[in-house]
Amino acid sequence: MKKKIIDTGNIEIDDIINDYLTYIKTEKKLSVNTYDNYLDDLDSYGKYIVQKKINDFNNITLKMVNEYLKNLGKNGLKSRTIARHTTSIRELHKYLFKTKKVENNIMENFTSIKLGKYLPTVLQEDEISKVLDVQLDNAFKYRDKAMLELMYGDGLRVSELVNLSIYSVDFENDIILIEGKGSKERIVPLNPYAKEALLNYLEVRNSLLKRQNGDTEKLFLNNHGKGISRQGFNFILKNILEDKDIKTHATPHTLRHTFATDLLNNGADLKSIQTLLGHEDIATTSIYTHVVNNKIKDDYIKYNIRKED
Repeated sequence: MKKKIIDTGNIEIDDIINDYLTYIKTEKKLSVNTYDNYLDDLDSYGKYIVQKKINDFNNITLKMVNEYLKNLGKNGLKSRTIARHTTSIRELHKYLFKTKKVENNIMENFTSIKLGKYLPTVLQEDEISKVLDVQLDNAFKYRDKAMLELMYGDGLRVSELVNLSIYSVDFENDIILIEGKGSKERIVPLNPYAKEALLNYLEVRNSLLKRQNGDTEKLFLNNHGKGISRQGFNFILKNILEDKDIKTHATPHTLRHTFATDLLNNGADLKSIQTLLGHEDIATTSIYTHVVNNKIKDDYIKYNIRKED
């Protein structure tokens, strides 16, 4: 189980970072996934500080921060991940200055690293068809089919999927109430294929619920009758990809990327996709236009009758 506190071996540094983590957990109401990212990022940063034999955040310099971020790149982290680390460090120092634990906010005028070109991985039509083709021979397979149809058919994040309750789905009006990042709720249409898969799953869900002390409210249950975890879904998807011999490196988020890209390919406007995905900034959604444009370019090169032999 993931640890929930920082433990670098230096009590002074640990106490300060843990105070900040307690603050963002209670005041900012972050999602579990976002909070865990902060915890991981600041655990790594804290260990770097301790390695530098620093016991006081006032002694940290901007040069040290730059060195730390540069080392992350040398260790193979992608620019987007380094940018996330930068945000975590910036927010920590902002808090330290605000609470008068340091005299100066060294990150106040820090310029973020420039993100490299990043395009999300998506599954091709034949690959997503294979993923969704689940042999329905037991209750767990009905559950897996319903989860996959929801992930792809409605563009859910895996955290949103596992947090669904039996009250989240309105079958009469064909809508789903989703709790997204920062506990922000949104309503999305229930995809017809997902609806059919869900109704089939609900017919056998009680057989999972009867295992030990089941969770009566969580929609998707594991083999102990409890709500399935993100790790549990990751494991299921990984096995399906291996069984279907799909070579594309795919994660649960790949299903969400594929959902958005397929909508755009079939004529949906960017604003609608933004709403469905729950993105605050349409700039986040616009990355999918690059995926589609690249596909158009590839097809042009592939099928151009005047290409060179």
